[in-house]
Amino acid sequence: MLTARDDEADVLIGLGVGADDYLTKPFSMRELVARIQALLRRVARASELANRGAVQLTVGHLVIDQARRVVRQRGGDVHLTPTEFDLLVCLAARPGTVLTREHLLAEVWQWQDAAGTRTVDSHVKSLRSKLGSDVLRTVHGVGYALEVAP
Repeated sequence: MLTARDDEADVLIGLGVGADDYLTKPFSMRELVARIQALLRRVARASELANRGAVQLTVGHLVIDQARRVVRQRGGDVHLTPTEFDLLVCLAARPGTVLTREHLLAEVWQWQDAAGTRTVDSHVKSLRSKLGSDVLRTVHGVGYALEVAP
């Protein structure tokens, strides 16, 4: 989303309704180009995973089909945005392990230096609303972990 609305609530709503990113005016053209390139890298990575015949991850009641980019929980499909899916796969690859915001930003968003950004928190909040509040554990000041009971 590209907008002049920069309140935290507006950012959370924008990301919550499915935006992969949120950029407020005024913005640098270099930053816009960098964000577009990051989005294109995610799309290319998703295509590469699909072509490789990516595996299916099962963590507790979650079944993540990486090739089809489908998530099922207790038999029902869970609709996720592309970024939410990538974030879940990153966390599900190491269930129970706390991953820092910086690690998640580098792995999912391909951002090497995004200090102070709250985009990870916004996407975690959205995942919690779709998967249940007990699925993702917050370690304050550190990061997040996928905690799914068997």
